[in-house]
Amino acid sequence: MNDVTTRRLPGPVRVGLSRAWLETREFARHWESVAFTFALPALILLLFGVIFDGSTGDDISAAEVYLPGLIAMGLMSVSFQNLAISIALERENGTLRRMRGTPMPPSAYFVGKTALVFVLALGQVAVLLAIAVGVYGADLPADPGAWATMAWVFVLGTVSCALLGIAFSSLARSPNTASAIVVVPFLALQFTSGVFVPLTVLPDWLVNASSLFPLKWMAQGMRAAFYPDEAAVLEPSGSWDLPMVATALGVWCVVGLVLTLATFRWKTRKDG
Repeated sequence: MNDVTTRRLPGPVRVGLSRAWLETREFARHWESVAFTFALPALILLLFGVIFDGSTGDDISAAEVYLPGLIAMGLMSVSFQNLAISIALERENGTLRRMRGTPMPPSAYFVGKTALVFVLALGQVAVLLAIAVGVYGADLPADPGAWATMAWVFVLGTVSCALLGIAFSSLARSPNTASAIVVVPFLALQFTSGVFVPLTVLPDWLVNASSLFPLKWMAQGMRAAFYPDEAAVLEPSGSWDLPMVATALGVWCVVGLVLTLATFRWKTRKDG
């Protein structure tokens, strides 16, 4: 009888997808969270499209120039920043401790969080593309290969940043400190990873430092998808170097997983 009951228990994937549906509904109920999550990259694209209108030449609009970097920034925002802060909050208010005491497989929690991140990431990309095309008439890639590049950069970048966010959540002693621990380095990376400032105008040491983190490679991969081939000469290496982009993001997926397994805690430090 026990064997039959055990076989009928739902597996981690099924429970995780149920968690994802619950997480998505819970997120959608709080309009402040929805607005904060999607507003910043969209607002920056709107402002840059107006401020730098006409300053980028006749062949490409300001919105088209900044779109790839802002997509990369948006993906890191909904994965790294969102998970690091929200998981720290769930750990502080006892949600994680109560979950750990249920029959739910621990892996189902991470499946649910990952699925939520991908929903938010797709929404982030959709909002930015809609603004670029609908407001500024930006031209999107016509080559299927460009969309394929965008797809694998999207997946690898989102997964690596999500795992890094889960690991970062364990560094914070409280949700308040989580915001500082996450937002400050994320903001610095935005200015050193080619999101706002071209890498060619930055000191070599700063570019090399930003190359140690996923955002630089995400932005480079997105530029490869959206920019014309001749624009690759503006990269520090003079090419898109997509194999290196894939390698760097793949390595960060592995590193993020190792850090998550090594550091994740279901309780706060004061709970032991």
